[in-house]
Order: sequence, then structure tokens, then C-alpha cells
Amino acid sequence: MSAVLDVRSAPVLSDEDRARAEHYAVLSRLFASAPDADFLHRLPTLAATWGSSGSALGQAWLMLGDAARGIDAEQLEDEYTRLFLTIGRPDVMLFGSFYMAGFLMEGPVVELRADLAELGLGRRFGVTESEDHIAALCDVMRHLIVTGPDTAGLGRQQLFFTRHIAPWFEALCEALERAPDVRFYPRAAALVRAFFEIERLAFDML
Repeated sequence: MSAVLDVRSAPVLSDEDRARAEHYAVLSRLFASAPDADFLHRLPTLAATWGSSGSALGQAWLMLGDAARGIDAEQLEDEYTRLFLTIGRPDVMLFGSFYMAGFLMEGPVVELRADLAELGLGRRFGVTESEDHIAALCDVMRHLIVTGPDTAGLGRQQLFFTRHIAPWFEALCEALERAPDVRFYPRAAALVRAFFEIERLAFDML
């Protein structure tokens, strides 16, 4: 198939779906690993685009932009490591199974893998984290948005979000907000909560 045909057959996203996909991409990058200097420098620009005082999401963006300006990449890497990568049990877990079942790699991961297989998706080669990592789940949601902006695609998004993100994102945000001696990730938690709450309310209305 030619590249021209590929382009022509690509779904056309609405402005709303494009913004949703971009938000999922940002959240994935925030939690997949410590943001590097380039991404950290981009955050204030994104905050200027999406931030406002008129909504919880806009306010969360403004706070995240301020946090990005007040920390450098080395400090942020240290914060990420202390929060999420400590030997033993980290201060904050980024895996849905922990919040949904109390342990890692429990029933929620089995159900998630079944749903991913039905969607034709799976863990990338070389990735060590399990599929219920928040960054991986955001990647899946972004994929579902950009590949299926129709009614059937919206149904797949609703089902995936309701099963695998909605039950535990608030607990993750609370854990981030309670974490001691951190500056950046409590602001990221505000963005997670505000954006996912919009997603949940929108899916509840379908």
C-alpha cells in the first residue's frame, strides 16, 4: 500500500480528540521515566496553551508549568527515583493492580492482558514494567483515540478507561499528594485528577 493511501485512510481527529490524545501523551511521558531537560522545558509552553484560571484542568496546567520552571532535570530525576524506583516498595506505586487488588500482577493484570489482546495490543519487546503501569495505560488510550475517533472507537475508549483507569486513578493522585519532600509530582497529580475526571464524566454521559 502506498504512503498516499495510508495518509488518506488515516482517521481525521476533531480538535477535542486531538487535545485528548495530546494530554494522554503528556501524562504517559511524565510517568514513564523522569522527564528530560527538553520535555521539562516544553511544559511551560504547554501550560501557556492549555492553562487558565477558569477550570480545574486549566489551573492544574498552570501549576504544572510553575513546577517545571522551578526544577531542573537532575532534581526531577532524583525526585522520580525516590518516589517510584526505590529498592523494595517505592513510596508511590504506578501500577493499577496495586490499587485495585492490593498486590502487583494480580487479577486486574490478567483482565487487562485479555482486553489488550482483544484490541490487538501487547507489551513492547524489552519493556520490563507490567501493562498496568499508568504510562502504558495512557499510551493505550492515546492509541484508541487516534485510531478510532468514531462511535465504535469511542465505545472501546469508554470500556478501557472504565475498567483499567477509573477505578484507581484517584488513589494514585492521593498517594502522590501525600508523598514527602517532593515538589513536582504533586502538581502532576493535579493534572491527572483534573483530566481523568473530565474523561470519566464524559464517558458516563455516553
